Amino acid sequence: MAPQREWLEKDYYATLGVTKDATADEIKKAYRKLARENHPDANPDNPKAEQRFKEIGEAYAIVGDKAQRTEYDEMRRLGGAGMGGYGGFGGVGGFGGADLGDILGQVFNARGGGAGAGRQRPRRGNDVETDVHLTFEDALAGVSTTIAVAGEGACSTCKGSGAAQGSSRVTCTTCAGRGEVAVDQGMFSFAQPCGRCGGQGTMVETPCRSCRGVGRVSTQRQLQVRIPAGVRDGAVIRLAGRGQAGRGGGPAGDVLVKVHVAAHPRFGRRGDDVTIDLPLTFTEAALGTTVAVPVPSGGRRRIRVAAGTQPGKVLRVRGEGAPARRGSHGDLLVTIRVMVPDKLSREQKKLLVQLAELEDAAARDRALFDGHPDAASLDGTQDASDVRDDSDARDAAEV
Repeated sequence: MAPQREWLEKDYYATLGVTKDATADEIKKAYRKLARENHPDANPDNPKAEQRFKEIGEAYAIVGDKAQRTEYDEMRRLGGAGMGGYGGFGGVGGFGGADLGDILGQVFNARGGGAGAGRQRPRRGNDVETDVHLTFEDALAGVSTTIAVAGEGACSTCKGSGAAQGSSRVTCTTCAGRGEVAVDQGMFSFAQPCGRCGGQGTMVETPCRSCRGVGRVSTQRQLQVRIPAGVRDGAVIRLAGRGQAGRGGGPAGDVLVKVHVAAHPRFGRRGDDVTIDLPLTFTEAALGTTVAVPVPSGGRRRIRVAAGTQPGKVLRVRGEGAPARRGSHGDLLVTIRVMVPDKLSREQKKLLVQLAELEDAAARDRALFDGHPDAASLDGTQDASDVRDDSDARDAAEV
């Protein structure tokens, strides 16, 4: 919200019953008290209270907002000499000889406006977003690829000036290069952007045929982008200055490249670490073994699985993960998965039955029911009708 002329006429601090040095909390407290007292619901059929309620709300909207309060104070400070401080108007024309346009101009100048404010300032071009899709291997190794970028770019014919070859931009004769013109509204005079040059202060007499004097054209560009090794899915790579062309001589925007990494049939990703599941038979997990596992960089690494390794245990292979900062690498995390065969041969079943006879089921029950209030009466049996195969629940527990 821009400074308003009525700010010079209205003392919002007095409306709220506070001083101009009041703190934000004091202003809020005063507003709430007055709002409750003058609320229309508390004063039915009382037009004065309703009007008072509106004035309180208007005052709080200005001095209750930090930015608005700063502008309000600055405007009243600049007009204070002819207003007797904040108490009212005085002097010739109500401002002690001061011109209201000058006062408003000083405020607008302080906010970056004033003379020449209508001129189009240099503006940075818009950023352009695009996507790149990579395989899991390319994301780990890093790759150079070509991306297509659509959007506005500087016209190559006129180099962004908008003027035809052999000509140049000239000063607008309507606004004399200021970019704005004065508009009289009764006793006040306000500035607005020049309609002839669009607020730029300059104009094109002979427009470029390629861009019709705009200086920008819609383009489809091919850009080379280097994807760093170890990039993660969802990462955004910024190509500075390769986006849309700026306006009024402003810099170009950036190109933001969002990376999408395809899933791998064996490997996963957890930060800089790469994950893989290692399926083992029951005997391999129980007796221990040495197994060759694939690594992301290619080839295999042999790892030793200790006897008695439990399902879900994670083994770490140092330095075989994704490239990280400063030349380091993450690790390969190998999760043990014990395979339970769906079908058994006669010989396998016979051997497992013999093994079952040697296993200590009581030890299992002690571990399972340790601390149970009825542990002494539990015999390890269960009604089969209460047991079902809930695959979804099982999978959720394994994740």
